Amino acid sequence: MVPIFLIGFIIVGLVSSIRSLLTTNQTRNQFVSIENVILLCLIYVTVLIGFGLIYTILDIHSSGILVESGIAITGSFREKLEASMYFSAITLLSVGYGDITPIGVGRWIAVIEALLGYIMPMAFVVRTVINIEKG
Repeated sequence: MVPIFLIGFIIVGLVSSIRSLLTTNQTRNQFVSIENVILLCLIYVTVLIGFGLIYTILDIHSSGILVESGIAITGSFREKLEASMYFSAITLLSVGYGDITPIGVGRWIAVIEALLGYIMPMAFVVRTVINIEKG
């Protein structure tokens, strides 16, 4: 059985992290501050790790949601975690290389992660434009 509470906890953390990008207020009269860039990077890392953990948990508790060269990823927990984090990074930051592919519910999770990877920079730009208009 998949530990739903653990996945729920990760999702709450992801939502809180992404929400901070949209709700923090800029205190100084700067258009693009180093604090905003650091915040965006930290949110990317949080999302990457969160989705990587979700892939790992689902991979361990089900028949596998990630395959490499048509074969389910096997090995120790560390190897599965590495593959999940790698897949998460490639999905979040690009369109992927195709060496590891999701199957089953993993496909929908990857779609959500890729969508977030495209929305976060847009939210950063919108926030910057709003700060310029306020300034």
